[in-house]
Amino acid sequence: MRKNFLLAVLLNLASMSIYAQEKFKEVNFDEKFKKENQGKAEIKINEVKELIHIMIAITEVGLENDDMVAQTGTYYKDIIQDFKPFKDEQIITKFDSLMKANPLNYIFLSGNALSYDFKGNKLVANKYYLFPAQNVSSHTTITVNPITTYKKEIENFAKKTGFRKFYKKHNEYYNKIISDYNEFADLKEQWSWLEKQFSTIVNNYTIMCSPLINGLNYTTSYTDNNFKQIMMVLPPLEELPNMTDSEKVVFNTRTMFTEIDHNYVGKPTKDNIDIINQVLGNREEWVNTKQYGTEYYPNAERVFDEYMTYGVFLLYCKDHFDKNTTAKTTKNIIDLMTERGFIKMQEFADSLFDVSSKNPNKTIEEWYPEFIKQLGK
Repeated sequence: MRKNFLLAVLLNLASMSIYAQEKFKEVNFDEKFKKENQGKAEIKINEVKELIHIMIAITEVGLENDDMVAQTGTYYKDIIQDFKPFKDEQIITKFDSLMKANPLNYIFLSGNALSYDFKGNKLVANKYYLFPAQNVSSHTTITVNPITTYKKEIENFAKKTGFRKFYKKHNEYYNKIISDYNEFADLKEQWSWLEKQFSTIVNNYTIMCSPLINGLNYTTSYTDNNFKQIMMVLPPLEELPNMTDSEKVVFNTRTMFTEIDHNYVGKPTKDNIDIINQVLGNREEWVNTKQYGTEYYPNAERVFDEYMTYGVFLLYCKDHFDKNTTAKTTKNIIDLMTERGFIKMQEFADSLFDVSSKNPNKTIEEWYPEFIKQLGK
């Protein structure tokens, strides 16, 4: 049975950003890192991070929660077969107690896995990701990297269970996940289009993926040495039956795009916050406040940004897909948003398409004020 495990709070409706209230240096983007990663959009299944996901999956919490841990498919069966016999190891019991004490420890454990790499059977500090997951909200902060704290125990678990052989054995499967992302959700194309429409500049996009990730997806950003990286933590693309290849592209593009474009709509929204507050000041006109989840959008800025995130995706579809596909996608988005409590998505989309068509030579950011004013008419 699926257990909420407080994920409704963690996800903020399937998407959350890790706050950057840095007490310690998170990353070290030296000139070598910048040169190697500038302009790249990559999907990775990091070895140490995958180990932590596996360890979490065999905790009591992980075994009972199929929203936190994806529990279907051959890969999960392999995990259960190879690693569940070690579920009573002391380090697994410790991880279990940490997550029972605070569900956010899921992120502090898996997110900080990037701070180490394997060298033989030992974990050595990564020179670029120093302490990447320190904050999950304005009031939830850690000051000690848990991977450092339990480094020896994690090393021993990996050696005892033969994890590195398991990881190597599944490389072909991991590569298939990566190739599916590149084929059915072209991250680089989305990035290119968004930076033509908005003034925000990002130097690198990285997706950290795991076959064991299910409902807990989030986006964070790191900036160091004049280099900005957006990192998304996402599950593999969904394989839905009876979908054509083009339908798969649209569906999976939406999942990724609505994570990415939060990074772009935020700035012009803040630049136009006064008029947004005027137009969307009566929150009950824009959201069904009785609908579960709308409480996570408590003000005009948050409500507008959520509408705009999906609205910009519709404009992307208009530029990249045929009219029938765009029309079908628009209807699906309107239905989805209305079901979630965003009751004026139809009017929002209509205005968006109208103002866009009137400004063919302007970027979205340039016609932002005009669009907001039209919404208020």
